[in-house]
Amino acid sequence: MSLFNAMQISATGMSAERVRMDVASENLANANSTTGPNGAYKRKEVALRASGGGSFASTLSAAAGAASRVGGKASGIGTTVGGVQVASIQDSKLPNRMVYDPGHPDANVKGYVEMPNVNPVTEMTDLISASRAYEANVTAMQTTKQMITRTMDLLR
Repeated sequence: MSLFNAMQISATGMSAERVRMDVASENLANANSTTGPNGAYKRKEVALRASGGGSFASTLSAAAGAASRVGGKASGIGTTVGGVQVASIQDSKLPNRMVYDPGHPDANVKGYVEMPNVNPVTEMTDLISASRAYEANVTAMQTTKQMITRTMDLLR
C-alpha cells in the first residue's frame, strides 16, 4: 500500500463520518416534528460498510505476498484502496412515541400525539462518536502527510 492510498482511506473515513454527523444533526433538528408528508418524523440511521480491499486477513495476505515478490519491500502497485463508504441511510424500525397532550394541534381523538422516535441523548452520543472518528481520520491523514514530507526531505 502506498502512502497516497493511506490518505485516500482516511478521506473516505472523513466523508462517511461527515454523513453520520449530518444525519445526527437532522435527527436532533426534527426531534419534535410531528407533522410531515408521512406523519411524524422517523429517526434516520446510517449504515457503513468497508469498501475496496475486502477483509483484513485478505488485505494482510495480499500485502505479505507483494512484499515477498518485491524482495521484502511492499509496493503500492496492484493493491486496492480500501476505506469505508455509506451503504445506506434508512428510517429507524423503532415505533414513534405516543405522548398524551390533548391541547396539541396534532393530537388524535384520545389526546395522544405521535412524536418522533428520536432520543436526544442517543443523537448527541452518535454526534460525539462521529466527531471523534472524523478527528482520528484527520490525524491519520496529517501523519501520512508528515511521512511523505519527511521522505521527500530524505530524497533531496
